Amino acid sequence: MLPEAFLTRMKAQLGEEFDAYIKSLERPRAVALRFNPRKGPRPELPFVGRPVPWEPDGYYYDPDFRPGTHIFHEAGVYYLQEASAMAPVALLDPKPGERICDLCAAPGGKSTQIAGRMAGEGLLLCNEIHPNRARILWRNIERMGVSNALVTNESPQRLAQRFPGYFDRVLVDAPCSGEGMFRKEEAAVTDWSQETVAMCARRQAQILDAAAALVRPGGRLVYSTCTFAPEEDEDVVEAFLAAHPAFSPETVEAPWFSQGPNGSFRMWPHRLLGEGHFAAVLKKTGGEQTEVRPCRAQTLPGCWLDFSREMGITLPPGKGICFGSGLFWAPADMPDVERLKVLRPGLELGTVKKDRFEPAHALALWLTDCKRSQDYPALSEQMTAYLHGEVVPSGEKGWCLVRSDGYSIGWGKGDGRMLKNHYPKGLRR
Repeated sequence: MLPEAFLTRMKAQLGEEFDAYIKSLERPRAVALRFNPRKGPRPELPFVGRPVPWEPDGYYYDPDFRPGTHIFHEAGVYYLQEASAMAPVALLDPKPGERICDLCAAPGGKSTQIAGRMAGEGLLLCNEIHPNRARILWRNIERMGVSNALVTNESPQRLAQRFPGYFDRVLVDAPCSGEGMFRKEEAAVTDWSQETVAMCARRQAQILDAAAALVRPGGRLVYSTCTFAPEEDEDVVEAFLAAHPAFSPETVEAPWFSQGPNGSFRMWPHRLLGEGHFAAVLKKTGGEQTEVRPCRAQTLPGCWLDFSREMGITLPPGKGICFGSGLFWAPADMPDVERLKVLRPGLELGTVKKDRFEPAHALALWLTDCKRSQDYPALSEQMTAYLHGEVVPSGEKGWCLVRSDGYSIGWGKGDGRMLKNHYPKGLRR
């Protein structure tokens, strides 16, 4: 049962289209996933259907299947993401080599979508203010094999102070009243009220103020929500433009969506296969560009160099960082992050234990192949045993990359007969 006040407003908002909107809520949900381009060729999967028009890697899938339980999901081959939620990144249009900030990034759908378009080049800052959600973001960045992401757990205001005028593109997928989530989450319905809408609008304005400072002159800011309330959508954008004369609406080609004022677009569930979204594309035409102090590179220990030579691992352009007990490979452009709450400063390589290098699970998921690997079919007894944490047969000796149908999934360590299992305990089935 949808809130009466919500229905009254939607009827006034949609007019003659209101009945079509209500009817769209009665059809089965259109579920979708997005393939990870850095994992290589897309697998042929029986449950994957038609493409999502606005996302080259997006596809709808059969709702009777559960692709989240498939081994390819664990391997980061795809990310389950609602189709209209893919629209803001399509409008952001990130490019390889750019500096990009996803300011409200958890759980990571849009961050990993951005990363796919960046092709491992440039700097992607993914931020989430809530610690628990930030850890989920971190795990999804790792699962999808992203090497050029800096994951932070900061307030937008804190980042704006540290990186003014620094980013080519900034995405604000703002916390909202979630009216586009009504069919998916019952809590979105029970928690909704006019007071919640007003509270969200105030918070969105504050986040956008911080985001404005992060964008360089000539850069792009995309603001999006998964709600239909004008108070959180068009009204927020109008107030932002009035308060920030350095920004103006930017014209982009987006024939799949309904265009509104001030560079805004709506994804209505009765006009496309999706739950609905709102986005606005804005350009910064004034202000100053700022260069910040770069992060200092550190020399990685010899045991890593020995391991990488032995396994034939070549890292992308970047710099080594010792972070806590771990070794990381940071993007070449990564700025100084001292005194920021950082969860992941790039690609985790592994740890040093008594002068021995132990590779990280993140490194396995980033790799597509190396000199020593063992491949098991996705539905084989061996792969099932591996995901359970059991030893599996292999003639390899030493560290070995475990793959499933060509997709990396984790590490094992062989003695010439069996692989000792190094799949993380928290992921085992």
